[in-house]
Amino acid sequence: MPPRITPLVAGLPATVPFVGPETQERQRGTRFRARIGANENGFGPSPKAVAAMAEAAGEVWKYCDPENWDLKQALARHLGVGPENVVVGEGIDGLLGLTVRLVVEPGLPVVTSLGAYPTFNFHVAGFGGRLVTVPFADDREDPEALAAAARAEDARLVYFSNPNNPMASWWPGETVVGLMDAVPDDAILCVDEAYGEFAPDGTLPPIDVSRPNVLRFRTFSKAYGMAGARIAYAVGAAPLIREFDKIRNHFGVNRIAQAGALAALGDTAHLAWIRERIVEARARIVGIAEANGLKPLPSATNFVTVDCGRDGAFARRLLVALAQRGVFVRMPGVAPQDRCIRIGCGPAADLDVLEAELPAALAVARREA
Repeated sequence: MPPRITPLVAGLPATVPFVGPETQERQRGTRFRARIGANENGFGPSPKAVAAMAEAAGEVWKYCDPENWDLKQALARHLGVGPENVVVGEGIDGLLGLTVRLVVEPGLPVVTSLGAYPTFNFHVAGFGGRLVTVPFADDREDPEALAAAARAEDARLVYFSNPNNPMASWWPGETVVGLMDAVPDDAILCVDEAYGEFAPDGTLPPIDVSRPNVLRFRTFSKAYGMAGARIAYAVGAAPLIREFDKIRNHFGVNRIAQAGALAALGDTAHLAWIRERIVEARARIVGIAEANGLKPLPSATNFVTVDCGRDGAFARRLLVALAQRGVFVRMPGVAPQDRCIRIGCGPAADLDVLEAELPAALAVARREA
């Protein structure tokens, strides 16, 4: 007799929201020459963070601090809030999963954008929530439509990313505040700010922990170059943040990641250097795309979304052709955004490979049309 899995889980497909480059490398039997598809920071973490993690590795026989005390104190100072307003978790993915668990029961509505971050949808499905999606408008998430859907559906949870993945688009802070005002008071608004450090000034509204139903998510995976460490944090009203202590994995963030994040947060000079490299890389990707007859979209992130000028089938052929030439990129999964591919801001050597291989890949995609 097989184990008795819950009917909810038994009815779900086995799903991986993102197929990793390692999986593709195993399938291909060779490594990618340019890894510029996962929105990682190929320029790397702060040397101070690397040194702190190396030192912490010598004490990895110890459990981590389950309260993430030192990091929470530093984050509170950095954000101008209290430690009670901060929760640390295993990347934004882990924190989103906990947020879904806080409020979602089978059949309850959750609002997001069609084509927005698929890992959020993965968590909603895992707890039996009913996804209600609204389309992008002009390649940006539509705050007014999200708020209207939340009110119409009596949603428990609303997801909004700013800047946005996968389109690299953004809204000014005042628009985000308008969304906060428009969402029902008894619904949690998740504002995913993973790419906030790359955005223009004014994109991120001031943090207001007096709002009882808003969670702001930020990470060490992007600007701080620590995607493999899996560490991020959420900021919100203290009563809402306290709810995470009821369900979080208290030993989930390892001590090496805690040490690295603490050191990275203090190295403002490295963060400024990273921002400069990203600006340079974005400009180069724009030039490469335009030289090949493609249309790069404005970006407030560490990647550039490139309009291939046709449909999703063409963009997928281009994606495959690039992979065959050792270039790992990704693309949005839903039309009409899937007419695009998404290219990460990597070091010059990676972009050299892209520049060399893109013309031939485009020729193959066009020939197979």
